[in-house]
Amino acid sequence: MRDTLVLNASFEPLSTVTLNRAVVLVLTDKAVVEQEHPRLRMRAAAVELPVPRVIRLCRYVRVPFRRQAPWSRRGVLVRDQHRCAYCGRRATTVDHVVPRAQGGGDTWLNTVASCAEDNHRKADRTPEQAGMPLLHQPFVPSPAEAMLLGLRNAERVLLPEWLAAGGAPVAGAGGVATAAA
Repeated sequence: MRDTLVLNASFEPLSTVTLNRAVVLVLTDKAVVEQEHPRLRMRAAAVELPVPRVIRLCRYVRVPFRRQAPWSRRGVLVRDQHRCAYCGRRATTVDHVVPRAQGGGDTWLNTVASCAEDNHRKADRTPEQAGMPLLHQPFVPSPAEAMLLGLRNAERVLLPEWLAAGGAPVAGAGGVATAAA
């Protein structure tokens, strides 16, 4: 089932929902379709509407401020795009840069995606001790970045440019910012 990105009334990413939930939000006038899937329509007895890819809530929803996304193994794999930080191949596990045996913890800055072979080869050593330099440094994604990274790559590529870049629409280039279909 397709995931639909939900934006707050202020165009900030909030979450992803199932296609059915997105349609219900649109039909109950709680959200509007900002971007739709080209050539795909949903039809019922008395209504026809585009299949939503991105919807925006009509009313602003206040969300508690969160400085960073909560850490998770899945989040690390998604952040690193399932690419091994040591060799660049497909990653299936999470490796601790500073091993837990040496006091390293489950944090964004101490974990990277890794293929099983490199994870096993590195064992309980740091990358320097194992002679395995990182191809990229781990980073802490913002909650919005983490959510956008969680979308399937095919869905993320099709997002409007201002949203995929993590920014907000610029109100001044033609007034209202809307997404192209």
